[in-house]
Amino acid sequence: MSENIQHATDADFQTHVLDADVPVLVDFWAPWCGPCRMIAPALEKIADNYAGKAKVVKVDVDQNQQTALKYHVRSIPMLLLFKGGAVQDTSIGLVPESKLTQMLDKALA
Repeated sequence: MSENIQHATDADFQTHVLDADVPVLVDFWAPWCGPCRMIAPALEKIADNYAGKAKVVKVDVDQNQQTALKYHVRSIPMLLLFKGGAVQDTSIGLVPESKLTQMLDKALA
C-alpha cells in the first residue's frame, strides 16, 4: 500500500479530512467489498501522483459507522472529495482512475 494513503477513524476524521489544507479524496470502503479492492490500486497511484497537492484518505465503514452515517454512505466504494471541510464532489461504485483525477484536478484549479 502507498505510504501516501492515510486511514481515518470516527475519532480523527476531523483532523485528517475536514481540517486539511489541501483537497482530500475520501474512500469509504470495507475489506469484504470486491469493487473496493479493485479500485485500491488506482487510489494508491493517485495518492502518489498528488502527494503534497491533495490527500487520499480511506475510511473503513464497518469500523467507523458514525462517519459513514454522517455522509449517508449506502453503497461502497463511495468516494467523496472534500475541500475546505465541505464535500465538493461524489463518486459511487467502481469508476476509472481518470474520473477520480478529474475530480481532484477540478478541486485544484
